[in-house]
Amino acid sequence: MSQAARRGISRVQNRAVAVLALLLMLPWLAAARADPAIWAREWPTTDFSRTTVADWGEIKSGGPPKDGIPALSDPAFHPAAQVKGLSRAEPVVVLDLPGQAARAYPLRYLIWHEIVNDRVGGTPVAITYCPLCNSAMSFDRRVAGRTLSFGVTGKLRQSDMVMYDRESESWWQQATGTGIVGEMTGRELRQLPSWLDSWQGFRAAYPEGLVMAEPRHNRSYGRNPYQGYDRSNWPFLYDGTPPPHGIAPLARVVRVGDRAWPLARLAKAGEIREAGLVLSWRAGQASALDAGHVGKGRDVGSVRVQGRDGADLPHDVMFAFAYDAFWPKGDWMLE
Repeated sequence: MSQAARRGISRVQNRAVAVLALLLMLPWLAAARADPAIWAREWPTTDFSRTTVADWGEIKSGGPPKDGIPALSDPAFHPAAQVKGLSRAEPVVVLDLPGQAARAYPLRYLIWHEIVNDRVGGTPVAITYCPLCNSAMSFDRRVAGRTLSFGVTGKLRQSDMVMYDRESESWWQQATGTGIVGEMTGRELRQLPSWLDSWQGFRAAYPEGLVMAEPRHNRSYGRNPYQGYDRSNWPFLYDGTPPPHGIAPLARVVRVGDRAWPLARLAKAGEIREAGLVLSWRAGQASALDAGHVGKGRDVGSVRVQGRDGADLPHDVMFAFAYDAFWPKGDWMLE
């Protein structure tokens, strides 16, 4: 067979594959339409008449259905000194509440589950991670006299996870901790001081600390399902504008309130003292969204944000596009 004939057959096969893929996607595309009347079939108790979302088109299906990404509740923990199998550089979310042993929540678990409902002493907490925004935030689950438990809607807004509470089935924006649809619209979760550190960094700082045990789910824990994502040119399912100042959409920034410091600036300086804050950076933490294994990504370092009195402060290390999307009038601390 000639090369031309082979190319012709290849083009036909490619078109057939494309048509088949489109046919397979049609049900998903129908479910992905931004229409509360359609969503109400899956969310019959959610009050869609109450919302701060001006354009329903901002909310998109990320693919999985409600609870298709299973949030965790009441996980087991092991003493840090007894834990094996974690890579030295792989990232963990550190939560160190007063009077309690510090806890580490490895991203190798959060990357698959995105939310952990836990209780630390008397404080009910939600540890959250949105891989598409690299947003790792911890919240107090008590709101308006109620203790909430959170799950994953399967929806995205500005490429950020939309959570829901199981009590009212209201929807919450993970990056801001605010209710955006339903009874809890306008409510705000209190963000707790937590931060991403390497496993070796946590173990050195908290030898008596606790580490979340591996969940009992059939997942390839340790594998990165988003391999190469933070080297991408554009975020997944994001149709907003690029960040200003020529900053790459998936460049990391350190957000404190409505201010953002480029991680590249902080890494170069090592420490920045501005706006009453002390931001510090040290090498040794792998990007969970780079290599095929969460502990083998390139070194992005660890960030700590404290007041001048040394107290840890709530912050986030997120992608620049997400900061710009949710804080469009925020201050970029470029120099």
